[in-house]
Amino acid sequence: MNTPDDLRYSEEHEWVRVEGSRVRIGITDYAQDALGDIVFIDLPEVGSQVEVGGQLGEVESTKSVSEIYAPLSGTVVAVNDALANAPETINQDPYGEGWICELDLAAGADPAGLLDAAAYAELTAG
Repeated sequence: MNTPDDLRYSEEHEWVRVEGSRVRIGITDYAQDALGDIVFIDLPEVGSQVEVGGQLGEVESTKSVSEIYAPLSGTVVAVNDALANAPETINQDPYGEGWICELDLAAGADPAGLLDAAAYAELTAG
């Protein structure tokens, strides 16, 4: 599985890329592989407030429907609208064009509290 070193990870298999006071979020290579072919995604609404651990959206695959959880608290400021017509992009490029949304972080939200690549690789190895 691909686990880029420059990202942070949640135990629920979301990744976070820090971009200043914003973060970009998606699901990991491990998660998309476990889901199988993704056929639909329910994206969050721009402007919505999310709390860490709260539901951010959901993905539907040929195998199941899975919730996407917010790895950090904040306000949704952008969503990847291209996924509405091409949800399979998450399977093809989970860390690039398959990103799901961007958040402006809430006060006190700290990506450093998430797993680093080594810890996430250890989590998924077991």
